[in-house]
Amino acid sequence: MVRAKTWILKKQFDGFPERSNFELKGEELSEPKNGEVLLEAVFLSVDPYMRLLSSFGMKNGDVMIGTQVAKVIQSKNPTFPIGSHVIAPCGWRTHNVCCGEGLIPIMRDWPQDVSLSLALGAIGMPGLTALYGIEEVLGLQRGETLLVNAAAGAVGSVVGQIAKIKGCKVVGSAGSDAKVAFLKELGFDQAFNYKTVGSLEEELKKASPDGYDCYFDNGKLRSPEHITKDFENMPAAFIGMLKGENFGKSIVAV
Repeated sequence: MVRAKTWILKKQFDGFPERSNFELKGEELSEPKNGEVLLEAVFLSVDPYMRLLSSFGMKNGDVMIGTQVAKVIQSKNPTFPIGSHVIAPCGWRTHNVCCGEGLIPIMRDWPQDVSLSLALGAIGMPGLTALYGIEEVLGLQRGETLLVNAAAGAVGSVVGQIAKIKGCKVVGSAGSDAKVAFLKELGFDQAFNYKTVGSLEEELKKASPDGYDCYFDNGKLRSPEHITKDFENMPAAFIGMLKGENFGKSIVAV
């Protein structure tokens, strides 16, 4: 029998949460039944939507929602053999017994030199959001100029890099000087701190005197990640992400 650690929502919150809004508990798990698997968390995704859903879709005492990369350590489901990895909506848990519904297999030949955490970031939902926005929504073309808001985040940082590969000029806005420096490292043509500029209109003209063709509003590719170690630090990572302390995708390594 496996004992899991779980973070529960102890008290709902308005605005920014505090450590006291969460409680770490233990949970004894039963053995998997036919069709079920036992998962062990490897990486947990830290995402802004957790704040909204924890306020409207959860009650006190529920396990915090979230997505993780998990390893199958016991299996009675042939679709998910022992040793394989999945993307699982298991919340803030170190272990979980579940059926195969809702599990997304990660390819068995995943490159060894590529971290599985990227399945939650640049190769996962944020990366697909960036690609879809550029190709299907904006229809960005070579030679155009793109302005990216929240450019140092999980989606924006990938948007800028894809646009540069397509041969575009990219201007990014971010909320700190450190993040501006980070964007320049990623290859953005221009970047500025929107919190410190005297006139946003003048700064935009300075960054691109000829104007902008497209605007992406967020809120060989580099895949920026802000990784926090240890499951016990999940609340701190969540609070830090909401305060904008992360560079790129926020992940907790279990």
